[in-house]
Amino acid sequence: MLVLAPVLILGLSGIIFGAILAYASKIFSVKVDPRIDEIYEVLPGSNCGACGAPGCLGYAECIVTGRSEMDLCSPGGEDVLKIIAEILGTEAKEFVKMKAVVQCKGGKEEAKQLFEYNGIEDCSAAELVAGGGKACVYGCLGLGSCVRACPYNAMFMGPSELPVVIEELCTGCGLCVKACPRDIMKLVPVTQKIYLCCVSKDKGKAVKDVCTVGCTGCTLCANPKTTPSGDIVMDGNLPVINFTKNINLAAAVHKCPTNSFVQEIEFEPLGINENCDKCADKTAQLCVKTCPVKNCITLNEEKDIYRINQETCIGCRLCKPVCPKDAVELKTEEEVVVK
Repeated sequence: MLVLAPVLILGLSGIIFGAILAYASKIFSVKVDPRIDEIYEVLPGSNCGACGAPGCLGYAECIVTGRSEMDLCSPGGEDVLKIIAEILGTEAKEFVKMKAVVQCKGGKEEAKQLFEYNGIEDCSAAELVAGGGKACVYGCLGLGSCVRACPYNAMFMGPSELPVVIEELCTGCGLCVKACPRDIMKLVPVTQKIYLCCVSKDKGKAVKDVCTVGCTGCTLCANPKTTPSGDIVMDGNLPVINFTKNINLAAAVHKCPTNSFVQEIEFEPLGINENCDKCADKTAQLCVKTCPVKNCITLNEEKDIYRINQETCIGCRLCKPVCPKDAVELKTEEEVVVK
């Protein structure tokens, strides 16, 4: 009997406290919005953190509670965005798919080395050791921290000891951008096929001393005659491109004396039709003077009109808007040919 009493007391206490806890759980329970689970189910589940939230579940909660925009899941893309918008009962924003690009062309052949780095295979670690072995203090250190940060195997180290992005696999998550201590990786719209591959802020001579393909800040690409749209402007010694329009920058690439740009697209060459009257003022030569390629537009004496050399034309389109007779035209129906 003496043993049974404590057991009964403990059992009764357990029942009472259990009932109290059950009642409290109902009173103080936090209702979970069912849309969180619905959104979580459609997210890719990679938990890459590109959206800025702690995983896909955290991002779903942020969307429903209004702490995050619904278009931040780059791996999910436009399809996921549309489903999220349906769940929320709102209209989907325009989704701009992004890709990562490497803003450095200074590989082992182009950029000078100060010393051979033999430390930890990590760019941030190398940056702490006298700024790394590369003479250019802005250049890629070539240790692949960005490659290892990519959860989609969309990058690898190339033979020049520079990272290479596989555009077809890149989701634009931006983790490689965060991993680079020198801000060489950048996210740009996938439609952008021309971009600058240098982040050096030094002046011309200092750049030439350490790299053969570095931007020297010559301003030729930003010249209004080269880029009349104004979509390239100088910020100190570096050109800055307006990526929102994806305009034709072939003339800027052609004018660059150090080959600092990357051009992933070839523009179809133009032709001149019978409307050409060599301009009302025969000395005007508007198309000739506008063309950035020397001797690309010459006089066709047989037809007494100007002609465009199809072999040397870079398809920059600068001659087309200056022609008063609308004589400049595409030779084919295709606007561009992707490399």
